[in-house]
Amino acid sequence: MKTMTCKQLGGACDKEFHGNTFEEIAEQSKLHGMEMYQQQDSPHLAAMAEIQKLMQDPHAMKAWFDSKKQEFEDLSEN
Repeated sequence: MKTMTCKQLGGACDKEFHGNTFEEIAEQSKLHGMEMYQQQDSPHLAAMAEIQKLMQDPHAMKAWFDSKKQEFEDLSEN
């Protein structure tokens, strides 16, 4: 099992997500982001705006996603 934080995934806090695959962690991060959006958490909203900018360029978004996935792969098991 590996651990990544919200900040490592482009977010705004130190909440930890745990999973055996990057997809498991990404799903937890997505749910956390939705929760923070519902709460209108300003730091998370700012982080989401940055991700939305990336999404305007498919190549930039893919590069960002691939780098996060590689960061996960490079982590040692907990």
